[in-house]
Amino acid sequence: MRAPVPASNGHVSFWWDQLGGGAITRSHLDGSRSTDVCIVGGGYTGLWTAYYLKQIQPSLSVTVVEREFIGYGASGRNGGWLTAALPGSRSVLARSGGEAGVLALEQELRDQVDEVTAVCAREGIDADIVKGGELSVATSRPQLARLRSHFEPPAQELSAAQVASRIAVDGALGGSLTPHCARIQPAKLVVGLARVVEAAGVQLLEGTPATSLEPGSVGTPFGTISAGTVLRGTEGFTAALPGQRRTWLPMNSSMIATDPLPQSFWDAVGWSGYEVLGDEANAYIYAQRTADDRIAIGGRGVPYRYGSRTDVDGQTPQRTVDELYGALVRLFPAAEGIGIAHAWSGVLGVPRDWSATLSFDPVSRLGFAGGYVGHGVTSSSLAGRTLAELALGVSTRRTSLPWVNRPVRKWEPEPLRWLGVHGMYAAYRFADRRESATGRASKVAAVADTISRRP
Repeated sequence: MRAPVPASNGHVSFWWDQLGGGAITRSHLDGSRSTDVCIVGGGYTGLWTAYYLKQIQPSLSVTVVEREFIGYGASGRNGGWLTAALPGSRSVLARSGGEAGVLALEQELRDQVDEVTAVCAREGIDADIVKGGELSVATSRPQLARLRSHFEPPAQELSAAQVASRIAVDGALGGSLTPHCARIQPAKLVVGLARVVEAAGVQLLEGTPATSLEPGSVGTPFGTISAGTVLRGTEGFTAALPGQRRTWLPMNSSMIATDPLPQSFWDAVGWSGYEVLGDEANAYIYAQRTADDRIAIGGRGVPYRYGSRTDVDGQTPQRTVDELYGALVRLFPAAEGIGIAHAWSGVLGVPRDWSATLSFDPVSRLGFAGGYVGHGVTSSSLAGRTLAELALGVSTRRTSLPWVNRPVRKWEPEPLRWLGVHGMYAAYRFADRRESATGRASKVAAVADTISRRP
């Protein structure tokens, strides 16, 4: 389906555009200096780590360095799902902490959804939060079979009629509703967190790329920051750091936001609970109803750029816009003809075993967190909280969770990882087309999962 040309394309994201556009507004480092803790990366992971460091030890001096501006990366571009979804493979994480450890991590993620909401209420952060749950729909028999195969409490299985009573998704055969999820406006959360940590005394430096990370120091073009503790939260941009090219693959994800939809549309579709919405396709989509009555919908688009390159400002090819618009109209035929206000893209960090990790070495006092495989809004908050506890030597139930201090396996060198990722998503799209045409599950996606070792 040929989509309307977006009124705006790139420029980081629609979320930032709502706030007047993202730009460097803070100073860069101006000469060498010292700090107790230096955090590299000014997204959710870095900001939450700084927040909890100051909560635990208010007298600590904390500096955050960001290559662009605070919230430039996935933190200001994501789908706005504050979800308790596990950031990785259950079986992989179980190898580190057993089934009991995975269950504990899932509970902490559910608790952290409420913690983020509570922090926003306490600190006066208006991030358009509505805890309406996560609704996953199946629009074909194979999708329904997949939904039922991994369905487990606390999710509630829904009939087609029950799905329609919440959101009238065209052709929905059933679904599941997970209560532990809220819709947010991502950039508003970044802006609010930045304000709060600055008020607590954290120094945020923008336009300051890290050129080296060593025990006790972070190098930049403007001087060296000496720090007793150095923590990294660079997620999809990690590959640009020295020695980290194959650590986490920067997977591309793209989104469009429609013009505001008329009340007649919402009268027909419902969506009054503001659930976030996904499907059970192999190349899945994710969507939300925004606070100003648009639909923001996303998917993979061009999944990966050769050599782990990342985009400049989120510019998105028209063919990707066409795919996302087509998905929107398949779910909601009444949306056909609505204009597209904005299209954008960004990268998320994907580990080779498709599972997130946070780590801290008390000897070198180096630490990092990330690789959230697309579930980073809640995971980054829990990871930042845990990383702060590890750095300050505070033992809690979080510091022994199975994603803590796991080994990180590197990705294959090029051209193998480019061929692998593009081949995997080509297989998923082929499988979805076959399933739509035949009504039967495609074995192609299962083969792609096996070869890529994707859960």
